[in-house]
Amino acid sequence: MDTTLQPRDLAEALDLRAAHPEALPLAGGTDLMVEINFDRRRPERIMDLTRLEELATLERDGDDLVIGAGVTHTRLVDSLGALAPGLAIAARTVGSPQIRNRGTIGGNVATASPAGDALPPLVAAGAHVELASATGARSVPIGAFMTGPKRTTLAPDELITAVRLPAARGPQQFAKVGPRNAMVIAVCSFALTLDAEARTVGAAIGSAAPTVVRATAAEEFLTGVLDEGDLWERRTPIGDAAAARFGELVGAAAQPIDDVRGSAAYRRHALAVLGRRTLGWCWEELAA
Repeated sequence: MDTTLQPRDLAEALDLRAAHPEALPLAGGTDLMVEINFDRRRPERIMDLTRLEELATLERDGDDLVIGAGVTHTRLVDSLGALAPGLAIAARTVGSPQIRNRGTIGGNVATASPAGDALPPLVAAGAHVELASATGARSVPIGAFMTGPKRTTLAPDELITAVRLPAARGPQQFAKVGPRNAMVIAVCSFALTLDAEARTVGAAIGSAAPTVVRATAAEEFLTGVLDEGDLWERRTPIGDAAAARFGELVGAAAQPIDDVRGSAAYRRHALAVLGRRTLGWCWEELAA
């Protein structure tokens, strides 16, 4: 019995996925190999996706970016500084250079860890996850794709083929709190997207709820402030009170727990600070 499946293209991979739904997909291996090394998983079969050129594409499709599931964090940093700056900033915080060279955006999405660094920027930007099987394809909003800690709606015969998100039309930021600057799992994280053309706000919280969640009350509050003061056009400063209230609403949107990395109260406080700071950075960029 072959324990490693090595498809040469996507069509073959989908056929093998249908025939062997128990086979675990392997791209960068930065999550899967940790679980194997710690004896948390012992898969009967592994499907090696590294030969699939279809998953390594990164292209513009009209107003959208389509990022193949096999695109590494290093490529996100190198290629998306202007097109998806929030995602590029988040990718830069992932692990070490070696991890960024191996780890893929598809793996980050598939793992669906609340602490996955790429996930808050994707949620804030309104990304969709593109899925395929031997019988068809579908696109799922990333917020609906993640159903719980490390749980998704991925069917046994499906593979993640790409992530689709709008190209940035305004400033984006990502920030996280951890005990050190590098190679750290976030105690909490936050992503903010300001779409200056659509006049919308996207705000998403990581590592402070069972999944990455949107801070919808904070989004609605900030949208109201910007609309009421015509600040999208005037680009004058947002008042300190409004910025502080935005941060408070970000913290209130979290559903944190106490664990070894931080208390629930600390996470709420830290998120309020991150919300206020990222808003300041985004608005400074927009007003420049």
